[in-house]
Amino acid sequence: MDTKLLRAVGAATAVYGLAVTLRPQLLAKPSGLVDAAGRTAPDTATSLRPLAWRDAACGAAMAVAPAGGPLRAAASLRIAADFGDAALLAATLPRGYRWKAVAVSVAWGALSVAGLLRHPGAD
Repeated sequence: MDTKLLRAVGAATAVYGLAVTLRPQLLAKPSGLVDAAGRTAPDTATSLRPLAWRDAACGAAMAVAPAGGPLRAAASLRIAADFGDAALLAATLPRGYRWKAVAVSVAWGALSVAGLLRHPGAD
């Protein structure tokens, strides 16, 4: 397991999750969930905040969990969330936005998978 990679992914996810919790438009705009003027509807913001808070919590857990089983569990939760997001976003986002959002979700999940599978120094 590459602890440094998993902790970096966790920290980045935590920071992004906190940012989106405070400013849901950071996720709404690139996902096509804004109006013609680029504004995020209050209902959309309300729906995105728990998702962002989940990401912040998962990321924080990855950043601070003890190495071994606890870090593996936190990373597995992150992977499930990212790949679950990819599946749901592929099915629900507006067509012009879905593949970019799916690619981002899969990429973050793949980084965590790589962190679990990679063994630095074993080369």
